[in-house]
Amino acid sequence: MELKSKIYVAGHRGMVGSAILRNLQNKGFTNFVLKTSGELDLRNQKQVETFFEEEKPNYVFLAAAKVGGIQANNTFRADFLYDNLMIQNNVIHSSFVNKVNKLLFLGSSCIYPKLAPQPLKEEYLLSGFLEDTNEPYAIAKIAGIKLCENYRRQYNCNFISVMPTNLYGPNDNYNLNNSHVLPALIRKFHEAKQNNTPFVEMWGSGSPLREFLHADDMADACVYLMENYNGLQHVNIGTGVDLTIKDLALLIQKIVGYSGEIKHDLTKPDGTHRKLMDVSLLHKLGWKHTINLEEGIKEVYEDFKKKENVKTW
Repeated sequence: MELKSKIYVAGHRGMVGSAILRNLQNKGFTNFVLKTSGELDLRNQKQVETFFEEEKPNYVFLAAAKVGGIQANNTFRADFLYDNLMIQNNVIHSSFVNKVNKLLFLGSSCIYPKLAPQPLKEEYLLSGFLEDTNEPYAIAKIAGIKLCENYRRQYNCNFISVMPTNLYGPNDNYNLNNSHVLPALIRKFHEAKQNNTPFVEMWGSGSPLREFLHADDMADACVYLMENYNGLQHVNIGTGVDLTIKDLALLIQKIVGYSGEIKHDLTKPDGTHRKLMDVSLLHKLGWKHTINLEEGIKEVYEDFKKKENVKTW
């Protein structure tokens, strides 16, 4: 990418897209085309076609998606499948039609089978059944990977896919109805501390293992791969290190400074027992994460407190 190349970051106001935009700006890129979902509905084929015809971006980061945690994924199953299929189909196809130089598609670690061996290698894709609670989202993301792969195979398009692990960072979603576990726990512990609540309730047993990557690290990996990787194989992005949800809760409890009890709601699902990414390909390509989990959560908690009075969730 040249510093003046026209770059379209789809989903630039979300946690992922905003991190990619910040990273690019910090590296000196200046020519961005950005549209909010109110200005451009990526589910609408005609709107997307018109946008690409008029703007002709050189590079596309496809970070726009309908996202949420276990409850949202399991409740709005049709919406997650339909919306994500439409978003990615429209953007990827219009990128092909308008001869975009290169596109990067962001998937998710939930694409891998529920019982796949750990850590999750790229080649485990489509080797078994998916976790039921987020199957519709996973199927949409798998379709996106395969769409990029096959536009490359049929038309020689330089479309690549990356699979980030669980992310956290600035502009995260703290709505307890559809947030992921880390921001949900930050909000729960913070509010329990503010209100002197004697305990915090967390979903499930706390035994599942999860890996967490700061959004700024994820963004840096995406920009690095956009500039240095042109392969057919999708690439895992993660730390290669995980911990139990209970240990995550204890870490957040310590950072927030909450002294009450943690109770488990065992009526709620745990989800997949373990989802650790094999990041050996990413390391081989020359990139490793730099933000450790404790320092990352401390930074995010400070960001949360600044926005807490605004109640943006």
